[in-house]
Amino acid sequence: MQLGVNVPNFGPGTDPGVLREWARITEGLGFDLLMVSDHVAVTPDVAERYPEPFYDPFTTLSWLAGLTTRLRLGTTVLVLPYRHPLLVARMAANLNQLSGGRFVLGVGVGWARQEFDALGVPFTTRGRLTDEYLGALRDAWRPEVGDDTTPIPVWVGGHSEAAIRRTIRFGDAWHPLRLPLPLLRSVLTSHSLPAFAPRIALRMTGTLVDDRERPAGVGTIEQILDDLDQLRLLGADTVVLDPYHGDPEETRRPHAAWQALTAVATHWRTPS
Repeated sequence: MQLGVNVPNFGPGTDPGVLREWARITEGLGFDLLMVSDHVAVTPDVAERYPEPFYDPFTTLSWLAGLTTRLRLGTTVLVLPYRHPLLVARMAANLNQLSGGRFVLGVGVGWARQEFDALGVPFTTRGRLTDEYLGALRDAWRPEVGDDTTPIPVWVGGHSEAAIRRTIRFGDAWHPLRLPLPLLRSVLTSHSLPAFAPRIALRMTGTLVDDRERPAGVGTIEQILDDLDQLRLLGADTVVLDPYHGDPEETRRPHAAWQALTAVATHWRTPS
């Protein structure tokens, strides 16, 4: 099982130097994947949790591709209805080619109604648009005879029944975000999914977190390591650790997240 990191590409403490350091630390600690988020118009509902500057994911990952050699690079998640699917297909394919086949496209339907309004995209049809756009991406990427380009994995976010159907129809992996282990286990036992690549929290505590609703990745280092082992046993191909907890001021203090990632990288060993 591989491990990835969700890196904040937004917020008052984020700038090119900090992003470069995130990439250096993520790759240096031996993680396998670096992912970033997506917003286009930082409307008030977005800015409350993800304020400017908000670096575009394709631009950011293209730049980081030139600063790294081994890391896979991806989106967790790209809000698919925001852009024409042929534009997404072209940008994703170019990034995949320029990075040597290291790109992962995580997609979702989005949640910020004000942002949809600002972009002129109907909020109530975002699910249908996402399905249509995923079909268009698949058509645009249909390989030609003799094409040896590395395929782009598509991870589908969300945990509604519609998201599960979307994963089965269009995705290469189910990519749920910040769910408790019992809920993950319930979905996995109820559906036949192509693969499983969750994003979980990373919030390390000094004392045991005794809560039935505890999200995976929250607790002592022992609890977090056990969560990773449980996810491995559930069949996770990749687990993405998310050290951002919703306060934009955290982006001014990335060292706490780097220390937590160092602890996980030091102690985690995938059983052979």
